[in-house]
Amino acid sequence: MTHPHTPGTALLTDRYELTMLQAALAGGTAGRRSVFEVFTRRLPPGRRYGVLAGTGRVLESLERFRFDAAELDWLADQRVVDDATLAFLSDYRFTGSMVGYAEGEVFFPSSPVLVVEGTFAEAVLLETLVLSILNYDSAVASAASRMTSAAVDRPCLEMGARRAHEEAAVAAARAAVVAGFAGTSNLEAGRRYGLDTIGTAAHAFTLLHDDELAAFRSQVASLGPATTLLVDTFDVRRGVENALAAAGPELGAVRLDSGDLGVLAHEVRAQLDDAGATRTRITVTSDLDEYAIAALAVAPVDSYGVGTSVVTGSGAPTCGMVYKLVAREGADGVLAPVSKAARGKTSVGGRKAAARRLGPDGRAVEEVLVAGGDDDVRSWTSTDPTLRPLHAPLVTDGVVSSGWTGADGVRRAADRHRASRDELPRGARRLSADEAAVPTVTLRLGD
Repeated sequence: MTHPHTPGTALLTDRYELTMLQAALAGGTAGRRSVFEVFTRRLPPGRRYGVLAGTGRVLESLERFRFDAAELDWLADQRVVDDATLAFLSDYRFTGSMVGYAEGEVFFPSSPVLVVEGTFAEAVLLETLVLSILNYDSAVASAASRMTSAAVDRPCLEMGARRAHEEAAVAAARAAVVAGFAGTSNLEAGRRYGLDTIGTAAHAFTLLHDDELAAFRSQVASLGPATTLLVDTFDVRRGVENALAAAGPELGAVRLDSGDLGVLAHEVRAQLDDAGATRTRITVTSDLDEYAIAALAVAPVDSYGVGTSVVTGSGAPTCGMVYKLVAREGADGVLAPVSKAARGKTSVGGRKAAARRLGPDGRAVEEVLVAGGDDDVRSWTSTDPTLRPLHAPLVTDGVVSSGWTGADGVRRAADRHRASRDELPRGARRLSADEAAVPTVTLRLGD
């Protein structure tokens, strides 16, 4: 699914992708069949699982990865690459294949969340774009999952647009919803991905009026008594009194945005109940993160609004994902495994499939990487009922599979995340620092 308001994506890349292409074209290796793998070597300190998000955006961006005249003219003017490379880029289309974890799936160190196969020339150009999307979106989703887990059944609402780049804000809203957030304040995210949007008024609206009661009456007159009134501009208790005076006991909700939210929530709940507004909800905002949400578990709060922490990954703004060549066609035409040996940055060569081993209680006990001969791995299907295969086809011969993009893709990813997180072992969702929730092991075919 493409969006007419979004530009092409071909130059959202690093220069060395194109200079590698030029050298490979000149050296006769550009057409070699290659397999690239996206994975992370480690989770952020203390995290027990990650959440894959952004797959749908990768596929949408792939459809717009074209070098048009403007891009080619700029590359020529800047002498980034030679004429032969410009000619190749002018006809560039990804005709290879991708398989990967379903968006919303949890992942662990070494999980091959995306596998890209094509010629070297086709696949290497996608590295920066793929990583920039998956690293950011997955960081947001991983943080958001911790927040929705801490919130249990209470909705979390994303409102971090003012703390992020304008396009990152759209991506963050989408990723947060993948990880269980109920809605976003960002209208473009709502339009682009079919997300529910939320929001009513800020303190500026109250301060615009001669007094708080006049502001509340104006808002209720326009938006109806089911609106949410922000009651902490001045004095919270007086704010609740004015809110009830303006809307009556049918007031939809009040919002608290400052102070000791736990104490205030108890006081406001009692005040609302005493006035007969037993169905009026309480939503809290103000620099919330997963720890603050967990601390409010016993408070009479109905929903949480989260901004800065979710759009910045709550202290882990990237996942450290890498895009590594793991197999390439040799001069003999045979696909051979390759790997990097640098200390601390090793990779495991060869194509790999992936599965999750489930125990008798249906909970995950191992992340299983399936390795071996290339043909064996490519055709591998699980005959073990305890193994749930994790790779799904995303792109086949350049054609994006249906169901992964747009609003449908977000809904599908949110469903997958709920099921995947529920599959984690008990204790994996605790916020205290620990190792990855399950170990990663390798199953070698033929052993």
